[in-house]
Amino acid sequence: MTTTTDQTTMNPEVIALGDPNLSFSFAERRTMMNFIQTIILWILAGIAAVPLISVLYMLISRGGARISMSILTELPPAPFEQGGGIGNAIVGTLVMVAIASVISIPIGVLGGVYIGLINPNSRFSAAVRFVGKVLTGFPSILSGVFVYAWLVIVMKTYSAIAGGLSLSILMLPTILLTAEQAFRMVPQRMKDAAYGMGCNATQVATRIVLPTALPGVMTGVMLAVAGASGESAPLLFTALFSNYWIGSFTEPTASLSILIYNFSAMPYENQIELAWTASLVLVLIVLVFNILSRSFGTRRV
Repeated sequence: MTTTTDQTTMNPEVIALGDPNLSFSFAERRTMMNFIQTIILWILAGIAAVPLISVLYMLISRGGARISMSILTELPPAPFEQGGGIGNAIVGTLVMVAIASVISIPIGVLGGVYIGLINPNSRFSAAVRFVGKVLTGFPSILSGVFVYAWLVIVMKTYSAIAGGLSLSILMLPTILLTAEQAFRMVPQRMKDAAYGMGCNATQVATRIVLPTALPGVMTGVMLAVAGASGESAPLLFTALFSNYWIGSFTEPTASLSILIYNFSAMPYENQIELAWTASLVLVLIVLVFNILSRSFGTRRV
């Protein structure tokens, strides 16, 4: 058996190189460049965080001063009236997001099953995939104009249904593309094993692929819901606004984003303060959905 000493004697390169020097020293050029670039990146990250931190500080300092249970449960005040709240806007936002979810989630998930599992290489799947990617950059106001032309004019009224439909158009591509990627990440050996046991394509999709890819699908759903919660432009053309509680899905409906838009332009201090409070509540709602998406995303396929 050859010893370490014999290997060193037989290989002169080992003697020439010696033990590697792993000590930290600024005398080395690579160490200095790494340190300088790290400092630059920290500075740039700090500069990029300044606007975010400043916005959050303004929302907490100005919006948090008025937040209370009465603010969250009362109706908006009339001009020159003190007090009031944003309760109907919170309910309206949640209702329209729920309508949008009911429309977009089944279509997006089933579409993801088809283009990601059933027939991923067909021309139709490629076309659906391309349209989905185009819709991710679709201006949100155009979805409101589209629903206004095809539904609001026909119904002759603004409504929560129209608002939810316009939001579903914005949610659909995110859910579709995220579901496709989640289904593609399921190991092929799991699908082959299921087919080998006699399962058909529907059984493989519903009993093997969908449960395995569910965390990724739910991440896409939560991100889409968070994005739709803060939209305002589509709702201007579809749901408009109301100062009262929602009584029907076929009537104008309040939302937090439109309330902020309306109250921030008013010359009344009470309404301006409510706009700040509504902004804080809206950010908290979006934050909750983002936290949920991260929690679902911790389970990888």
